[in-house]
Amino acid sequence: MKFKSVTGDTPEARLEALGLELPPVPKPVADYVTHTQIGNVIYTSGMLPWVDGDLRFSGRMGDDLTVEQGYESFQLSTLNGLSLLKSITGDLSKVKQIHRVEGIGCPSPDFKDLPVALNGASHLINEVFREKGAHSRMIYSNPSMPIDCATLVVLWAEVDE
Repeated sequence: MKFKSVTGDTPEARLEALGLELPPVPKPVADYVTHTQIGNVIYTSGMLPWVDGDLRFSGRMGDDLTVEQGYESFQLSTLNGLSLLKSITGDLSKVKQIHRVEGIGCPSPDFKDLPVALNGASHLINEVFREKGAHSRMIYSNPSMPIDCATLVVLWAEVDE
């Protein structure tokens, strides 16, 4: 879902205006923690495209998934990351700045639109946080992903202490 600018005084209100709800925080799939925090910067672990404990998008973009499905997968991975941030801070308004979005996608060898697909993460962050969402980003491609997920997103967020 590509967004048009929405109204709302808080990140949560803007999510609601977009017709989105934060899902339950996903549990780790291996032996790691969901995030670390150094000072007032939170670094999330990789967030996958979960819906109610089920992987919604799997396979390779270009073979199994379209660029639009890749966009939705990155968006869903990011929504799971926002759920984690809210569980840590209690309120997304405590996010001072999203500094970085890292996206890892699984493309076919000839798929060239990974940056377009990662816009699913960037557009969501920008709509929800507005100027506090202005972020740098990095995209990685991986020929094989954990548990065959299509996307994974890592967020770096500065928060109020």
